[in-house]
Amino acid sequence: MRFPLIAAIPIFLLTACDTSDLPLQERTVAPILTSEQAQDEFTFARPLEARVTHVALDLDLDFEGQRVEGTATLDVQAAEDATEIVLDSDGLIVGGITDGNGNELEYEIGETEEGKGEPITVQLGELTGPELQQIVIDYASGPEAAALQWLDPEQTAGGEHPFVFSQGQPILNRTWIPTQDSPGIRQTWEARITAPEPLTVVMSGISRGEPEELGANEGEASRRAFEFMMDNSIPPYLIAIAAGNLEFAELGPRSGVWAEPQMIEAAAEELGDTEELIDAGVELFGEYRWGRYDMIILPPAFPYGGMENPVLTFLTPTFIAGDRSNNGLIAHELAHSWSGNLTTYASWRDGWLNEGVTSYIESRITEAVYGESRAEQEYALSYASLEEAVGEAGADDPTTSMRTPEGTSPFETIGPAIYDKGTVFLRTVENIVGREEFDAWLTQWFDEHAFQPVTSEMFLADMREKLIGDNAELEEQLMLDEWVYGTGIPENAYQPDPQAFAAADGAAQAYAEDGTLPAARDWESWTAASQRRFLEELPGELSDRELAALNERLGLSETGNNEVLFLWLEAALRNEYDPAVDQAEQFLSQVGRNKFVAPLFAALWNTGDWGRPIATRIYEDTRGGYHSYTRNNVDGIVGYESGEAEAGEA
Repeated sequence: MRFPLIAAIPIFLLTACDTSDLPLQERTVAPILTSEQAQDEFTFARPLEARVTHVALDLDLDFEGQRVEGTATLDVQAAEDATEIVLDSDGLIVGGITDGNGNELEYEIGETEEGKGEPITVQLGELTGPELQQIVIDYASGPEAAALQWLDPEQTAGGEHPFVFSQGQPILNRTWIPTQDSPGIRQTWEARITAPEPLTVVMSGISRGEPEELGANEGEASRRAFEFMMDNSIPPYLIAIAAGNLEFAELGPRSGVWAEPQMIEAAAEELGDTEELIDAGVELFGEYRWGRYDMIILPPAFPYGGMENPVLTFLTPTFIAGDRSNNGLIAHELAHSWSGNLTTYASWRDGWLNEGVTSYIESRITEAVYGESRAEQEYALSYASLEEAVGEAGADDPTTSMRTPEGTSPFETIGPAIYDKGTVFLRTVENIVGREEFDAWLTQWFDEHAFQPVTSEMFLADMREKLIGDNAELEEQLMLDEWVYGTGIPENAYQPDPQAFAAADGAAQAYAEDGTLPAARDWESWTAASQRRFLEELPGELSDRELAALNERLGLSETGNNEVLFLWLEAALRNEYDPAVDQAEQFLSQVGRNKFVAPLFAALWNTGDWGRPIATRIYEDTRGGYHSYTRNNVDGIVGYESGEAEAGEA
């Protein structure tokens, strides 16, 4: 089935130039897409009537009150007959709203909808029509704003200074920024942020000059102001902030890393391939348009592996292995500089356009820098993940569609359908049409849609027009609609090389048949991906004797690779292995990455009488240190309510 070409409202010609000094009326503005596929169910905004084009924040970080407070000045573009603009909020405390001249504007905060927040409807006053205008919102973030994670000093590596970081994706930035929080409403932004010394503030924008020393009121710490600018139009979930006791290490002419002093040396060493990774991305898919590619190593409470915030990727410290074996994560977040940040899904239903395309580019960058064998192993792991997800859900289950079923919360999308199925789809297309032709098409896709929202129908229409043309046989071979809109795994899926994990698969089979363990020297020579493959293929049920032998031979509890350690702990806990409990408790008290935390609590909880008391005890101690995303997931696993983990069914 074919779908019509997208409709759009191009308000101004879009460019990637510096627009910070232009008058309001001359700043470039990304189009708003109007097709049914582009509609975002999870925003209150009505951007065809009035939309935000630029956000200017002037905020103070209040660590004692755990909130941000100040003003947000929004540039607004309204249709000729528009009289109001609707913004997204989730718990924001609004003190008042004025126009750009200080005149008070009427506004109303609507009823809260679970999982979405509440609308702020602002009357635009006398100035209406197509000219840009401004509204100024005096506000503070509410208690426990979900996007902001405030850490006490003891939750940091240094143990002396507090820390804060944000996580805006998917729809959490509305808990600390009053704007139209939808990926299809791209915005430029700037910010002035004040914080107590000696903390350093960093953001997902270019720093503007040195921090301004502000002095201190009596009895208070001195404060500094930091300024940032993002001139490229971005989806609002990519506005990000972090502040703490940070140092910077230069990695190359375009790249560097921020981290606490205790971690900066290890971080810089682990990220030593960054410039080579950037060069590979540019060689494959065109210009890097963001200027800088810096990173920050956050405290362990960060709930994700990484977050692709422009010019400042946020990273978990758990990726640091000492041998760069987990640097596929860096390749992935860098790849978002083309897919996800440069071109962004207009609605959450097209998550594969960000993550699936990015996972494919990640594999290509990995191949260019680390070799074909490593890239092929990563692809085989991705394919296996997809097969497992389809096997569990069923090939006809709507959740296995790359285009997410209508009404699905962006917090509840199925990862393998978005990440893994997307990369298998593009690998399949590449294999059928040829790498050279596919690379040329994908590069022009990024060029033609740079800094714009996109949809699945746009992607497929462009592919049909510029890659397939009138070739009916090729169209039939590719099975495009089956991939994007269908369920399961289409029959033309490109299979991973069976030799990619020949050694690991052979060892796993031998172990399953008669308990033969790999030789220690062989295990040590394997890649981290091969070690993960072997552990993922272990039998579900293992005795204490078998687990002890595995650990003794392979040194699993001593590994420096957290991906491998997690798989060991998960196998140990699901099999009620007492000797692993202390290490699991230590791990869960130090790591907040949801990918590790939620499955380990699930492994404990699913054992019943053995694991549930352990899970309850650990969670009582660790819950407060987890990000809201991780907490929400684990709450559902352990039945957490009213401050207690219930003993009922998970």
